[in-house]
Amino acid sequence: LLAARVNATIERAIQQPALAAHANALGQALQQVGAATKAAWATGEPADALANAVPYMQAFGHMVLAWIWLDVGLAVPADTSPANQGKLAAMRFFFHYELPKIGAWLNVVQTRDATCATLAEDAF
Repeated sequence: LLAARVNATIERAIQQPALAAHANALGQALQQVGAATKAAWATGEPADALANAVPYMQAFGHMVLAWIWLDVGLAVPADTSPANQGKLAAMRFFFHYELPKIGAWLNVVQTRDATCATLAEDAF
């Protein structure tokens, strides 16, 4: 259901030249989250899937925030008032500085990295 809603926003935004690159970036992020979800659950073992729950939630949350920012970008009127320019600048900032972080977070999820899960509790 969430993916369908995100994709609907992407479809609307991709038609606007000023938002098309952001729409594509969100589409890639949605695909990355989906692939990482499948990879994390590939063994069918909840412990394997949940071993990297924190970076997964960070990436998932950033993907959702990018979706919200893209929706904001779609709602901004065409006038060039400072407030509207500020909203668009905040959206661009998020897409340029924050959304790319999901790749690092999802890397450990996709590989089901066990570094933290296998470390003895008293080692922390």
